[in-house]
Amino acid sequence: MSALADTFGCRSGCGACCIAPSISSPIPGMSGGKPAGIPCVQLLPDMRCALFGKPERPAVCVSLRPSQEMCGGSRDEALRHLAALELATRPAG
Repeated sequence: MSALADTFGCRSGCGACCIAPSISSPIPGMSGGKPAGIPCVQLLPDMRCALFGKPERPAVCVSLRPSQEMCGGSRDEALRHLAALELATRPAG
């Protein structure tokens, strides 16, 4: 991992990773997971996760780490990149 990846942190007011991807595992308040493009019910008005640092936070969310590649230079770039990844990894059918 590069030094940049080690020091890159979440962008204040972003929340792109809580909106763009689908999440198939249960989330408190969303027992069937979360569809792509829909904000997670745990996303607070200031775009922070209400479950951050809590044991209820899904493992997939814990494993998602901010990076320059994923987050880009803005919230809009992050949303576009994550939406493209969602499309590229969607099961056929």
